Amino acid sequence: MSLTEIAEFSCPYCMVTNDLEIDEDNDLNQQQIVDCRICCSPIEVVVTNGIHDRFNIIATTDSE
Repeated sequence: MSLTEIAEFSCPYCMVTNDLEIDEDNDLNQQQIVDCRICCSPIEVVVTNGIHDRFNIIATTDSE
């Protein structure tokens, strides 16, 4: 049994869909820096609770 869930978000630089592994106990409301799997640009990611037990991922560029 996995303690993480996979969610998707779009890279704010190149718009490619990226996967993010989320640990609900530790990752909610925490800022993370992840690199895009295609363009390798740094993305600031914040994961919050969404609707119906899903996650809301806010992905912004490093300069926003």
